[in-house]
Amino acid sequence: MSDIATAAPSATTEISQDPSAPEGTFFWYELLTSDPDAAIDFYTQVVGWTAADFPNPSEMGDFRYTILSTGGRRVAGLMALTDAMKANGAQPGWLGVIHVADVDAATQRIAAAGGTIHKAPADIPTVGRFSVVADPGGAVFELLAPLPMEPEAPPLERTATGQVGWHEFYSSIGEQAAFDFYARLFGWQTDTAMDMGEMGMYRIFAKDGTRLGGMMNKPAPLPVSVWTFYINVDAIDAAVERVKAKGGQIVTGPVEVSGGSWIVQGIDPQGAYFALIAPKR
Repeated sequence: MSDIATAAPSATTEISQDPSAPEGTFFWYELLTSDPDAAIDFYTQVVGWTAADFPNPSEMGDFRYTILSTGGRRVAGLMALTDAMKANGAQPGWLGVIHVADVDAATQRIAAAGGTIHKAPADIPTVGRFSVVADPGGAVFELLAPLPMEPEAPPLERTATGQVGWHEFYSSIGEQAAFDFYARLFGWQTDTAMDMGEMGMYRIFAKDGTRLGGMMNKPAPLPVSVWTFYINVDAIDAAVERVKAKGGQIVTGPVEVSGGSWIVQGIDPQGAYFALIAPKR
C-alpha cells in the first residue's frame, strides 16, 4: 500500500473537485487499474461517464491521469497501477477522497485514533494539501483540503446519473468501532440502525442531516475492511447487461433495498470491485 500512497500525489494533482462539498464527506474518487484504456471503455459504456486525459505537466514524466465526468462535472480520476505497486501486492480498486479543512490536523487525529499514515501531508500546487491514510481496520482513503477554485459547472444532485450516490463500509473491527472512529473524526451521525440478524447491524450514517451511506460488519469472504462506492445509473437491469457485454462480472444482485432502489455489486474486467445503484429495475 505504500506504493499506492507514493503515487497518490500525481493522481491528486488532477482533481477538479467541488470545494463547496461539505467537510467530512467523500467528494472525489480514484480508480487504480491494470489497463487504463480497457477500464475507460468499461466505465464510459456502463455508467455513461465521459473521459478525457488531463494535460500532463512536464515534471510528471509520462504519467497519465484520466478524468471521468458526468453532466459537465468531474467525478473521478483513473490511473494505471505502476510496476512498483503491483510488485508490492497492489490490486486494481477504487479509493475515496474526504474533504477536510486542515489536512495536517486531521491526519494526526487519525494516527492518534489508531489509524495509519501512508503518505504524510503534502502540498499540491493549485489544488490543495493532501494525505493518504487508513483507518484502524486497514481501509485506505485520502484526505484533501482544496484550494478555492471556480467549479466547472453547477453541482449535480447526488441522485444524478454518474454521481456516487451511496458509500458502504464493511468493517473488520465491527461497525460500532468503525462508526466511532469516523464520527469522531468527521462529525458523522447515526441516522438509522437496522438489525440484520446474524449479519449484525446496518448503520446508516449522515452528515448534517444528509444521508451518506451505511456501515456493517465485514462479511467473512472479504479479506480486509473496505469502502464500496455505489455509482448511479438509470436502470439496473440495463446496466447489468452493459456490464456483462463489456466483460465485467456481477457478484451480488440485483437486490431491492430500502426506499425502492436496486443495487448490484460487480468486478470490472481488470479486477476492481464496484457497485451500481438505480431507482428502478
